[in-house]
Amino acid sequence: ESRAELHELAMVPFNIVSPQRNGPLMGIVQDSLCGIYKICRRDVFLTKDQVMNIMLWVPDWDGVIPPPAILKPRPRWTGKQIISMTLPPGLNLLRVDKDKAPLSEKFSPLADGGLLVHGGQLMYGMFSKKTVGASGGGIIHTIFNEYGPEVAVSFFNGAQRVVNYWLLHNGCSIGIGDTIPDRKTIERIEIAVRNGKAEGEQIVASATENTLEPLPGMNIRETFESKVSRALNNAREEAGSETEKSLKDLNNAIQMARSGSKGSTINISQMTAIVGQQSVEGKRIPFGFKYRTLPHFTKDDYSPESRGFVENSYLRGLTPTEFFFHAMAGREGLIDTAVKTAETGYIQRKL
Repeated sequence: ESRAELHELAMVPFNIVSPQRNGPLMGIVQDSLCGIYKICRRDVFLTKDQVMNIMLWVPDWDGVIPPPAILKPRPRWTGKQIISMTLPPGLNLLRVDKDKAPLSEKFSPLADGGLLVHGGQLMYGMFSKKTVGASGGGIIHTIFNEYGPEVAVSFFNGAQRVVNYWLLHNGCSIGIGDTIPDRKTIERIEIAVRNGKAEGEQIVASATENTLEPLPGMNIRETFESKVSRALNNAREEAGSETEKSLKDLNNAIQMARSGSKGSTINISQMTAIVGQQSVEGKRIPFGFKYRTLPHFTKDDYSPESRGFVENSYLRGLTPTEFFFHAMAGREGLIDTAVKTAETGYIQRKL
C-alpha cells in the first residue's frame, strides 16, 4: 500500500501538473528557455551535419531526418523543425496572447505573433515562458493532459538536451553594447526626462505660490506629492517605451526579457534610459536633516533631484546624490526582506 501510494502520489512525473491550481508546477527555465526562444527565430537555419548531430539528442528518435525546409541552393533545416522533433506526434495547440496588443499583432503568422502547433509541428510563433514555462494552457500542460506524465517528462528531457546542445554551438552572451541606445533614442529620452522635470518644477512653483488646487480627499501637500510623482513616473515610462522601441529583437537583453529567462523591460530601460524615482516607505526620499534630504541641497528644496529622482541610467552612471538615494531605497529592500522572513515565520509558527 505504501509503495503504491508513493508511486501514484509522490512520483515527480505525476506532479508536473498541480491538482491544486490545475496548472503546471514545472517549466523550462534560464539557459534552455532563452535557447528555445532563440532556436524558434525565423532566421535560424541548420546544415545537414548540424541536424545529424542534434538528432542524436532527440529522445526515442526513429532514425528519420525530416525533409529540409529549404532545398536550393543547399538543404537547410529551420530551428522550428528541430524543436518540433521533441514534440509528441499529433500535438495540436493554438495560442493567442491575452495582453492588450491589437489582434493583428497577437495573431500574425508572418511576424511570429501567437503560436500554432499542428500535428506535432511548430508552424509559427516563438516558444517562451508563456508556452513552455510553468504556465497553464501551454505546451507542457497540453502534453501532460493529452499524452500523460511519461511523454511530458520526455519532452522536458528532449527539448532541453536539443536546445542546450544547439545553444552551446550557437552561443549567447550579453555585453555593454546591448545597453547602448542610438543617438536618436538618446535625444528622445532626454526630451521625455526634460518634460517630466519641467512639469514637476511647474507643480513646485504653483504649490509655492498657493495656486495649487487640492484633489478630492487630499490636502495640498498630498496633492502636490501625488502630482509630482505622476509627472516623474510618466517621464520614466515614456523614456522606457522609447528605449524598447529602438532595441531590436537581436539585442540579447531584449531576447532574455521576451523569452522570460531573466529580467524584464523595466531592467532594460533602467540600464539604458533612466533609473527613475527612488522611494522609501512608498514615498519620495524624506527630509533627513533640517528641511532637506542631504547637505548638498538648499533648505525647503522640493525639486525632483532633491527628493530622489535619478535621471541617469546605470550605463551613464549616477551622481553622488543619486547614488546615495539609490542606496537608501536598496537598503530598505534588504531590511524588508529580513524583517518579512522573521515575521512571517513567527506567524506561521503561531498558527
